[in-house]
Amino acid sequence: MNPTPTIAPRPVVVAISGHDPSGGAGIQADIETLGSLGCHPASVLTAVTVQDTRGVQGYTALDPVLIVEQARAVLEDMPAAAIKIGMLADVAAVEAVHTLLRDYPHLPVVLDPVLSAGGGGSLAAEGVAEALNHLLLPMTTVLTPNGPEARTLAPEADNLEACAMALLDRGCRFVLITGAHEPTPKITNRLYGDYRLLDAASWERLPGEYHGSGCTLAAAVAGLLAQGRDPLGAAREAQRFTWEALRHGYRPGMGQYVPERRFRSGRSRN
Repeated sequence: MNPTPTIAPRPVVVAISGHDPSGGAGIQADIETLGSLGCHPASVLTAVTVQDTRGVQGYTALDPVLIVEQARAVLEDMPAAAIKIGMLADVAAVEAVHTLLRDYPHLPVVLDPVLSAGGGGSLAAEGVAEALNHLLLPMTTVLTPNGPEARTLAPEADNLEACAMALLDRGCRFVLITGAHEPTPKITNRLYGDYRLLDAASWERLPGEYHGSGCTLAAAVAGLLAQGRDPLGAAREAQRFTWEALRHGYRPGMGQYVPERRFRSGRSRN
């Protein structure tokens, strides 16, 4: 006789993203981050990539029907508390996720608009940025673009604050624009909501380049929202977690460093 199942002690977060065989970014970054923050990650693959810590050589998008079937299998079985979305390789994938989200309007959604890899190389086909704008931003709780992604999504804007206002106008509730790609001594991340700047946090710029920092941040925001944090508090704590993961980062290959998302376990090298 099987034991009676108990309510999961960890909030379930459905992570929808691509697979990175180097382990630095994508679905593995989501799984490690969510697990480190005390969540149960349920992973939905959208694409298989060919990449290493230096860059992307190629990718294959999964059938959009398969993406939806994976997601529904877990969403109809587990009491999900949040959804985190990363790489959507083509417009069909964006359309599939849009259809899915319509059936779960009560769940907070964190969208990391992955358009290219940190080390170089495209991770999205033509038309994905436009599809994200029209189909997913209106359903997004927190959008987490870096500077280049914000400019791509809002090409009509002449600065990052204007980008944030344009993206809020597309329908998302909050926009957290990260500043790692900006030519500044420190990295300043800015959270916008209600058509105004809500918070700005500056972080020491660490030496080297990192693979998977954006995935880590977005997954951390989703995990904290799943635990009941408000978006402002989730954004602040997610930044602290990500910076510490970067500070403890290591270089497993011949390219970029990867965040040590398990630094809290005491197993990191530092």
